[in-house]
Amino acid sequence: MVKGILLFITGVTLFLYGMIRLSTEVQQRFTDVRIRDYFQFAVKNPVYGVITGIVTTVLFQSSTATSVLTVGMVSAGLMSFYRSLGIILGADIGTTFTVQLVVWKITDAAPVFIMIGGIVWSFGKEKWKSIGEGIFYFGLIFFGLSLVSDATAPLKNSPAFLAFSQEARHPLTGILIGLLFAFLIHSSAIPISILVIMAQQNMITLDNALPIVYGANIGTAVTALIVGFAANINGKRCALSHFLFKLFGALICLVAMTVFVQILKFITPDVPQQIAYGHLLFNVVIGVVFIFLLKPFSYLIEYLLPGKTDMLPIWPEFLDEKSLPRAQDALECVRKELKRELTLAEGMFLKAMNQVRDFKEGIRKDILYIEMVVNNLRNEVGNYLCRIPNDSLSADLSKVFFSYSAIVDDIERIADHAVSLVNLSRQKHERKISYTQWGHEELHEIAALVADNLQDAISLMEERDAKKIRDITEREEKVDQRVKESRERHQERFYKGICHTEAGPIFIEMLINLERISDHCQNIADYVEDMKNFNHG
Repeated sequence: MVKGILLFITGVTLFLYGMIRLSTEVQQRFTDVRIRDYFQFAVKNPVYGVITGIVTTVLFQSSTATSVLTVGMVSAGLMSFYRSLGIILGADIGTTFTVQLVVWKITDAAPVFIMIGGIVWSFGKEKWKSIGEGIFYFGLIFFGLSLVSDATAPLKNSPAFLAFSQEARHPLTGILIGLLFAFLIHSSAIPISILVIMAQQNMITLDNALPIVYGANIGTAVTALIVGFAANINGKRCALSHFLFKLFGALICLVAMTVFVQILKFITPDVPQQIAYGHLLFNVVIGVVFIFLLKPFSYLIEYLLPGKTDMLPIWPEFLDEKSLPRAQDALECVRKELKRELTLAEGMFLKAMNQVRDFKEGIRKDILYIEMVVNNLRNEVGNYLCRIPNDSLSADLSKVFFSYSAIVDDIERIADHAVSLVNLSRQKHERKISYTQWGHEELHEIAALVADNLQDAISLMEERDAKKIRDITEREEKVDQRVKESRERHQERFYKGICHTEAGPIFIEMLINLERISDHCQNIADYVEDMKNFNHG
């Protein structure tokens, strides 16, 4: 029995590890361009959102990962709450693919996937390494399930277990079992796949399996609900909607349980396949019922969780294609977009600095999503500039052209440093590191100077102002001096034993990032100063 329990735990662990790593690997392939295309398709209408949710979940091999990603995007303002509902419905359908693979006994081929993936990952060229890694983790998921199958096989000889799993019991008991299991391991695929494996060994009936399927679906929604607690109001709405979809779906299917079972038995006599189809049918029912009710449902959720949040357009707002033939008009479009991009970077910086004292993971994720927008705008602006005809650029306009080409890179670097700052705050929080009061005061003083430089840099993108250019230069010199002095004072406090050893590297890194942001503001001021003959703004 001990060996079986250890084998079961090992299988579940390998499944979870493979799923998490595969999901992470796929998410890392989501470049700025793919994120942009992802949104463009998903927000067209709810049906496209459903398709996006299905495909994303099949790739991630986890509806929880898709739901958490969606909650994060909605929380960051990259997608409206209403548009996210279709993706959530699709994610619930997409998660049934993993269970169907278990029915097709892909677990038997798991060692082949692991072997092929491992070889490509280890010996393939750089381009193929990530593909091999993904195949390896895909195989690991189902190898874990094969271990679970081996661990549960001896139970079919246990009269007590067979009595428990096959005798009729109240459906609410099954729902509770599935809910707790899925909640604890943050996945509905594992408990439902285990049901399929048990059915393949004639260890459970369809009537007893279906309530556990319903409960597992509710349990996986609880994870996104918990993540939503750390999000803003739209993130909370998104998470609550996912939970209510599953809850109402379970109630509908429980009421129609008899009909549900008859339909599944009519489709196929094979119990493992019946369980897989039951999982699919459960989520299809939810999709069919709610796809036509998304508008009133979204109004209901907004009524239950009132509040307003700003949407953050992921695509350029000012890059007018019709202005391209006229260089001055096109550059004016770029100027407006640069101002918007710099405003986003400033917002990232302010949020990041607020995390030094009071870190919240939800805010960090918001900053990461906003960085995607900034990176996307940098690419869009760069592409737009390259399409301005050369013969329409005078000597003065050429200077503006190259200045804007440089400024867009400076803005992206500011955003990168803001991300570094919030990641440093996370390290400080996770390692329970505290700064002295003097350290906080020094950071606050330097950050205030940097914030003023950012504000003036934004103003310069609206109107060229010689005084603000001088102010930025003076503050930049102060920032350099304050950073130098703060390093020296920190070293002195360290030698006196006032500061913690672990605090030093993080504190110094924060100072460096603040100094770099100020440097980029100075670069922007210098570029604007060079554009003396351009009617800026």
